[in-house]
Amino acid sequence: MDSQKKSSTVCIIMGVSGSGKSTIGHLLSQELGWQFYDGDDFHPLENVEKMKQGISLNDADREPWLKALRHLIDNLHEQEQNGIIACSALKEQYRDLLQGNDPNVILIYLQGRFETIRTRLLHREGHFMKVEMLTSQWQTLEAPKNAIVVDISLTPPEIVEKIIAQLSVKQLI
Repeated sequence: MDSQKKSSTVCIIMGVSGSGKSTIGHLLSQELGWQFYDGDDFHPLENVEKMKQGISLNDADREPWLKALRHLIDNLHEQEQNGIIACSALKEQYRDLLQGNDPNVILIYLQGRFETIRTRLLHREGHFMKVEMLTSQWQTLEAPKNAIVVDISLTPPEIVEKIIAQLSVKQLI
């Protein structure tokens, strides 16, 4: 029996709502052939209801959601599967819970200007995140220190190309 444990890579596409996490996550998933998971799908119903009403989540609201995502990451590692997760991961403490000391969890920060993202949210339909909540997210955001950072002013294919280039440099793909 092989005693060496194989590793898998999990990319967390992070940023405020409207930065393009799901769009980029889906495209990256197609390019790499990795499974994509939308972090929004892991929110407890109470969180979704709060956000539909325009109520910002607090740390206590986010804790079970973040733990569910960490459980997903652990399961992917156990199954030796690579994955991509779209998750705002706005605070360092949230990223610490998701990433821990796991070198195989890579943060990819979609960085953009407030007005660019606000305009995107104004034109987005069918999502529970209200444009009024962007200010709260923007104020909560703590820029990551250990992430691949990509400017959202690029086209989605250009963003994916830059991410893949960085993952290749780090020998993660």
